[in-house]
Amino acid sequence: MRDFVEPSVELASSSVDSASLRWRKSGHSNPNGSCVELAPVVGGRVAMRNSRFPEGDVLVHTAGEFAAFLLGAKHGEFDDLAEGGRAGLP
Repeated sequence: MRDFVEPSVELASSSVDSASLRWRKSGHSNPNGSCVELAPVVGGRVAMRNSRFPEGDVLVHTAGEFAAFLLGAKHGEFDDLAEGGRAGLP
């Protein structure tokens, strides 16, 4: 769903060697493997990928973009997307 991402985010599957990154995921991740994995990138950026498709696309966010997302998540701005297990769908 690339159109959900702001234009300042790089789709970096070719510019970042994802195999060399130190990927990690939350301890609260789903045991079936449906997880978001994150890795620090040179220059303070943060790479993000779908753990089910590690060879797929990697999104790279600036430190500021990632900090804004984390603050929003900590303040509950995205809680409606997880309600009822339907990711905010009607």
